[in-house]
Amino acid sequence: MSGTKGLYIFGEVLFDHFPDGTQVLGGAPFNVAWHLQAFGQSPQLISRVGTDPEGAQVRAAMRDWRLSSSGLQTDAVHPTGKVTVTFQGGEPSYNIVPDCAYDYIEEVALPECKLLYHGTLAARSATSADTLRQLRNSAPRSVFVDVNLRSPWWNKALVQELLVGADWVKLNSDELLLLTGATASSENARDFLHHYQLQGLLVTQGAKGAELFLSNDQRLTVAPSPDVKLVDTVGAGDAFTAVLLLGLQNDWPLPVALERAQEFAAAVVGRRGATVSEPGFYRVFSQHWQLDG
Repeated sequence: MSGTKGLYIFGEVLFDHFPDGTQVLGGAPFNVAWHLQAFGQSPQLISRVGTDPEGAQVRAAMRDWRLSSSGLQTDAVHPTGKVTVTFQGGEPSYNIVPDCAYDYIEEVALPECKLLYHGTLAARSATSADTLRQLRNSAPRSVFVDVNLRSPWWNKALVQELLVGADWVKLNSDELLLLTGATASSENARDFLHHYQLQGLLVTQGAKGAELFLSNDQRLTVAPSPDVKLVDTVGAGDAFTAVLLLGLQNDWPLPVALERAQEFAAAVVGRRGATVSEPGFYRVFSQHWQLDG
């Protein structure tokens, strides 16, 4: 298994199940890999699905998108990942179903790994957590940790373990508070950055935008335009992350990478769903950013 760009994405692929019977394919790692494939980065998604119809749907979607499935394992015992979504008073509530296929990702080799991206949700189980440790110990050149604290599926000690040795970390201001016990001030963000010896810490703040703190004490900020058309915020963070990774892969100046990440995320929230199945949607950005050049 080899990604042509040395880019590996580890973690969950799942379906959100809505009360009306609708099923939406996603999971942060899957969404990030989907975007990066559209931008010509040939990522390798390392995950696991069941032998159920949902697993077949995942494989079909990846095949149609020309997203490599060489790192997608099949589990004959456990079902494809599932989140049940319910609504009370119009507010959604998410139940992340336990004991799914992505909890049992087995060890794999990462030849020529330039960048390893992973979240924290798939590390909730011992098997996938051990696999993630093995991947981290295989000496990828760079590690990007996308913190995703979903109660009750995380514990502070494990998340802190995953932060040690990371190069880039993304989290939101609430997660920074949960991990440090301190409010998300610039000073606390810098302390967090230096404590874990990171190259960069991205703190997202929803509609307020994001701040990127760098090891040289530089602080970059970006905010969405007030006239952004808002249809669906699901997956906005994954869209932002995907383009930041794209920038890291292609050595864009970080202020440029941040602006482009915000630009792309703003376009995604104007569409329904976390990903887009139209190549033309991505082509506009690829041409504007001269990715084909």
